[in-house]
Amino acid sequence: MDSKVVEAILGLNQGEEAALATIVATKGSTPRKAGAQVLFYRDGRTAGTIGGGCGESEVRQHAFQALRTQKPVLVHVNLTHDIAEEDGMVCGGIMDVFIEPLQGE
Repeated sequence: MDSKVVEAILGLNQGEEAALATIVATKGSTPRKAGAQVLFYRDGRTAGTIGGGCGESEVRQHAFQALRTQKPVLVHVNLTHDIAEEDGMVCGGIMDVFIEPLQGE
């Protein structure tokens, strides 16, 4: 786990909400591998990264949905050639990302 992400989680203020996204599996060429994490704060800030670009943007949308519903979700992010090429990405893999809502105590 990235120390910046750990610090960010521990630094959540009482009642502050964020969603932790963790890559749990990858296949093929992905910007980051299993274990990479990013914390999405409700106000749009982040700590850490799972690779940036369109893949992280897609995960961000799901993270905000998880914050609204307060339910964890597993997201399948497809960065394969056909999909990636349309968005100008150079990756070519697939990653599964687990997103869990958190709240500071």
